[in-house]
Amino acid sequence: MKIAQVSPLYESVPPKCYGGTERVVSYLTEELVRRGHDVTLFASGDSQTGARLVACAPEALRLAGCRDPLAMHLCMLEEVARHVEEFDVVHFHVDYLHFPLSRRSNVTQLTTLHGRLDIPELQPLFREYRDMPLVSISDAQRHPLPFANWIGTVYHGLPRELYRFRPQPGTYLAFLGRISPEKRPDRAIIIARRAGIPLKIAAKVDKADQDYFEQIIRPLLDHPLVEFVGEINDREKEEFLGGALALLFPIDWPEPFGLVMIEAMACGTPVIAFRNGSVPEVMVDGVTGYIVDDLETAIRRVGEIDRLDRTRCRRVFEERFSTPAMADAYLRLYRQLCELGRPTRPQPSPQTIQRVA
Repeated sequence: MKIAQVSPLYESVPPKCYGGTERVVSYLTEELVRRGHDVTLFASGDSQTGARLVACAPEALRLAGCRDPLAMHLCMLEEVARHVEEFDVVHFHVDYLHFPLSRRSNVTQLTTLHGRLDIPELQPLFREYRDMPLVSISDAQRHPLPFANWIGTVYHGLPRELYRFRPQPGTYLAFLGRISPEKRPDRAIIIARRAGIPLKIAAKVDKADQDYFEQIIRPLLDHPLVEFVGEINDREKEEFLGGALALLFPIDWPEPFGLVMIEAMACGTPVIAFRNGSVPEVMVDGVTGYIVDDLETAIRRVGEIDRLDRTRCRRVFEERFSTPAMADAYLRLYRQLCELGRPTRPQPSPQTIQRVA
């Protein structure tokens, strides 16, 4: 098949450090190329891929300090439009930005939504664009928009060889991701301190979360059990996650997927996660870790983590969250859409313009 993958430009594909969406786009793209498909990747120019790369920005926008990322993304969508007839299917990963363009094209396309959908302003938008074929990354992600045109749920996958299995547990707890109120690094610090076990925090701090970091988190770092590592890259993750006793995932928001959970499973490291969003779908409670509802339970489960078999954690990852499994699911959706034929897009109904004198 001739397939286009349209990635956000905030990070390269794959990202140098943090960047869940771009990382998934990379894994999917490379697996499709490996299987012999003709893949074109629309992404930043510093991306690394076996596909044909159409560079839509010289480098990742976050690293370049771009002041208007929307402008660059609109230029990318125009570039996609120039080539759209070359593809059997176009797979968008840029949220809803392309909807007006796609509605007025008869190209076969679909959109994977990678973010949270419980934002009130999204309700009228997705009601307007109910003709857009959508893919969720967990069933839980769909709950705020049950009326949308969902055609499937595809869980994220990682290459089996990306992280080595580590059969022996480490001596510290790990927190990996982003410093933000919804990720609750403060909970992770409380859990570690009360359990009496060292905690290593590997996380980036976005500008939007700088005040939260300085006012709430930084004072909590002044403790002998807590070490702030900062942002780490993909190569460093294996040692960081694989060397941990457990990963703490104390989220306080409707997490659409939570890639770090399966990264830990790939290393054999169990996860202690709060029951929010996709967690009950991704986790197997009592097998790949523990699902908890409060701090007291989380602290108690830290003391019970040695009951879990790290080999089973790795096995669940291989069975459910590998890149081949993800690619198989997307290829089924591509073929189903292609079999339906190129769509005739409904035009928006004309509205009477109310003139104001």
